[in-house]
Amino acid sequence: MTRDRERAGWSWFEPDPARERPSRDVAEAFARCFRTPAGEQVLAYLCRTFLDRRVPPTASDSVLRHVEGQRSVVAHIRSLVEQGALIRKS
Repeated sequence: MTRDRERAGWSWFEPDPARERPSRDVAEAFARCFRTPAGEQVLAYLCRTFLDRRVPPTASDSVLRHVEGQRSVVAHIRSLVEQGALIRKS
């Protein structure tokens, strides 16, 4: 098997560079959306519901993966809001 073919089987595992960095416009849109009083309320709810959620030590791997996926999405939203706020200030 060639090296390229070996890599092709694992290409899904590597992050897509186009998806890694959202555009400035997207980050600014997140800041506009979540920096309003209603947006801050929604983001606080998402943080309480998903970031602050605790699972018992007996939780299955699938539950842990599911919870980590939820946390990842909320953390990504928070990151975009912060990036957008910095862009808007500059």
